Amino acid sequence: MKNRTKLSTKTELIFRVPIFMVPVFIILTVIFGGAPFSYAQDFETQETMQRIEIPSSPNPVGSGARALGMGGAFISIADDATAASWNPAGLSILDRPEVSLVGSLFHRMEENSFGRHPEADGEETVTDTNLNYFSLAWPFRLWDRHMTVSLSYQHLYEFTRKWNFPIRESGTNEDGTVDSYSQNLDYQTEGSLTALGLACCIQITPRFSFGLTMNIWDDDLTENRWESKQFQWGGGWFGANRFTEDIRIYDNYSFSGINFNFGFLWRDVADMPLQIGMVMKTPFAADLEHKHSFYSFTQYPDLPSRHDIPHSESYQRDESLDMPMSVGIGFAYRFSDIWTASLDIYWTKWDDFILTDSSGSEISPITGKSSEASDIDPTYQIRAGAEYLFHQTDTYLFPLTFGVFYDPIPAQGSPADVFGFSIGTGIAHKKYFSFDLAYQYRFGDDTAGLMLEALNFSQDLREHTLYSSFVLYF
Repeated sequence: MKNRTKLSTKTELIFRVPIFMVPVFIILTVIFGGAPFSYAQDFETQETMQRIEIPSSPNPVGSGARALGMGGAFISIADDATAASWNPAGLSILDRPEVSLVGSLFHRMEENSFGRHPEADGEETVTDTNLNYFSLAWPFRLWDRHMTVSLSYQHLYEFTRKWNFPIRESGTNEDGTVDSYSQNLDYQTEGSLTALGLACCIQITPRFSFGLTMNIWDDDLTENRWESKQFQWGGGWFGANRFTEDIRIYDNYSFSGINFNFGFLWRDVADMPLQIGMVMKTPFAADLEHKHSFYSFTQYPDLPSRHDIPHSESYQRDESLDMPMSVGIGFAYRFSDIWTASLDIYWTKWDDFILTDSSGSEISPITGKSSEASDIDPTYQIRAGAEYLFHQTDTYLFPLTFGVFYDPIPAQGSPADVFGFSIGTGIAHKKYFSFDLAYQYRFGDDTAGLMLEALNFSQDLREHTLYSSFVLYF
């Protein structure tokens, strides 16, 4: 190591790892700034990374407590006002106007391990609530065909994350002096991606329906923005010189674009109690407006003030994000009037998920590297569920739903495995309303991919979510 006991008037920020987070979506930047100590020189060559890290599931799913209680296996059922988010062809099943309202509460736990910095290990938690879905669906007849139109709002991705941890480093120079540093990091993100959906469907034959949803992602209409804040403070010794450091980083993003969901639903296939549904969620290029500001101040209390090093910068950039195509197929089989089972399989083409920065460079937001240097495979979601009417009268129904799912996170080489299960129940009045509650649990080990790769970082995920739905029939 070089002898660094003499103070340089130029401070290097060498522990810097930008991370981008969205989705499909969001983008956020985390920049871990550090002190000028010799032991951490390997961080100076750390490649700038631009990654998408979505704390919630990055895979596109629909809404509704009943559907999610079935593990999200709802493509081939989609028989209520939430159908526009699953398979718009299912709106053809509605014979009366419906209004739906869905709320959710989640508690996410991220067990972080930093490898080289065990002092930063620990569990970070966040709890939040949101309006998950709202819709109005209106069926009618035109040209001797049953049709339905709907207007919906859906909360698709959220970026709430809070981390607070210390980092400590030390190293000995050739002359025996010691460089040391202790830093605290407080990192917060908040925001979401939401869409307004305009849907319509037509019952082409009594058994076959086709539907279309246009999703509008626009920050002027609904919230399609997120913000990250990072505060770092600490100090130590740079050879014989004591120093303190304060870093503040702010990143704001807004997201806009339009895409479509095309779906069909085929009921009573081959005169069996079998339904088949299929949905395609089209790719689209989203516009991103990125505002960034950075401030740092390094002070040497025992030296004249001319040795203090302030630094600040800010910019606004226009970028774009190519969102991937997703295709799903679902099957539902009615074993009896009270027992239905369903299975959904989703395919999402994550290798087409590309960030184009303001200079025109194309980057895989999953790896933070160029698209050519990245090896990203499509993901396959698998969701299975069932609904059982454990009691019914002439007026009321009492369902029980349950399901399991595989919900992988795209990553370099192969996806990170995330699994889950769900259970739900409710009450439905056959003429006026239905109310459902569902609980979902997602879990996965080593889900962080290349996040903070230089620190041998890994993360285990545990997430509890509670959904409630109310549907009013007119």
